[in-house]
Amino acid sequence: MFSLAEKIAIVTGGAAGIGLGIAKQLREAGATVVIADINKERADEVAADIGAESLYVDVTSTADIKNMLDTVLERHGRLDIMCANSGIFPQATIAEMTEEDWDQMMNVNLKSTFLVLKPTFEQMQKQGSGRVVITSSITGSITGYPGWSHYGASKAGQQGFMRSAALEYAKDGITVNAVLPGNILTEGLEAQGEEYLASMTRSIPARRLGKPEEIGAAAVFLASDEAGYVTGQTIIVDGGQLLPESPEAVL
Repeated sequence: MFSLAEKIAIVTGGAAGIGLGIAKQLREAGATVVIADINKERADEVAADIGAESLYVDVTSTADIKNMLDTVLERHGRLDIMCANSGIFPQATIAEMTEEDWDQMMNVNLKSTFLVLKPTFEQMQKQGSGRVVITSSITGSITGYPGWSHYGASKAGQQGFMRSAALEYAKDGITVNAVLPGNILTEGLEAQGEEYLASMTRSIPARRLGKPEEIGAAAVFLASDEAGYVTGQTIIVDGGQLLPESPEAVL
């Protein structure tokens, strides 16, 4: 089950963190994977390591996105899986946040989802099938955290976009779903410092932070033929973080 053999997949922001975890799991499942990232040097390195391909893309640039898709179609003739994973999460309280901070977050996290997926849907419509997996977050639609109001808004917005997109393209054999990670041990999370990591670990019933590959496993399921009747849905991967009513409930 869940074989992705002969499937062509793109992972945006796939050179590090959760994106790399997704790319690794797609490869493990047999897909041909293209890691598309703004850090081309890093993308080249990890692609060589896992047996993937690499491309440069700035997901806020329609020209870059067109080049990414055109290149993949020239190489492989089709696109079966798009994992829209690119994102940023700089912290800023509302009091200190600037308009530029807000716009950057929305452009990279939310607007890029539209920019990447609009031409993706057009290609998948021609094929009569496709799988779209968006990397969203529990932050925004379910939880909040001080300093990430703009991040939470962007991630909640992704899920609103996802649900309407799922309705628009269901008749074309295209599914659109999202994975909602909790606290996943990536370079970005490590940058928050040991105190943050320790406090988050204490709040998680599983008593550990997640691994990028565990998000990748959920993406593999949503990208598979077996998930063909699943669309407009979210899968939370958080070690039970959302379950406790209070800190005392975490045994």
